[in-house]
Amino acid sequence: MTPPSTAAAPPRQYKYYDFILVAFVVVLLCSNLIGPAKIAQVNLPWVGTVTFGAGVLFFPISYLFSDILTEVYGYSRDRRAVWSGFGALVFASAMAFVVVNLPPAPFWADRQPAIETVFGNTWRIVLASLIAFWSGSFANSFVLAKMKLLTQGRWLWTRTIGSTLVGELIDSALFYTIAFWGIMTTDQLITVTLTQYVVKTGWEVVATPLTYWVVSSLKKAENEDYYDRNTRFTPFSLKV
Repeated sequence: MTPPSTAAAPPRQYKYYDFILVAFVVVLLCSNLIGPAKIAQVNLPWVGTVTFGAGVLFFPISYLFSDILTEVYGYSRDRRAVWSGFGALVFASAMAFVVVNLPPAPFWADRQPAIETVFGNTWRIVLASLIAFWSGSFANSFVLAKMKLLTQGRWLWTRTIGSTLVGELIDSALFYTIAFWGIMTTDQLITVTLTQYVVKTGWEVVATPLTYWVVSSLKKAENEDYYDRNTRFTPFSLKV
């Protein structure tokens, strides 16, 4: 007599994971579609004039969500969020291309240049954004998951800041090199990249108390504190 087969246990369901994933994708889309439309300039005490793309104010928030997802739910569930965000960026880029290149109605023609300015990114900008986001996000999640094992779950601030230092460095270096190599001088590239990097990682430091509160609240609400001890860290999977 053949013993009955044992069905695999279904993946665990969480109360708030989907909400955080959606928030992550929304922030990512807004920072990439709305933020780059404006270059801002502010004068800071002891620093002087700082010029930056407005998106730099919001893009680091996506790293906060990625840190929270990895810390609470694990690398594999953050991996699904990264792929969701990547897919959303690809669709948004394709949609922007189609909309910009549709022939405008005669009464709309005078507004076409504004649409092209805001949404008409070149192929280099789009490619740079996609590659930089994908690479930086997975590096951020991988480093945080590994540091959590190394620290045995202690000192959350070390891995949220440490993973962001790595992820944002890869993101900034790839984006500005791919997007502006040959357009900016080497000195300009280094200056812009370092400025964006400092601002983005500074966000993580400032937001540390908020990160602690959100992570603590979610761990209690979900009864989960995931450790990636047996995780297969390939980015090319959607399994949890």
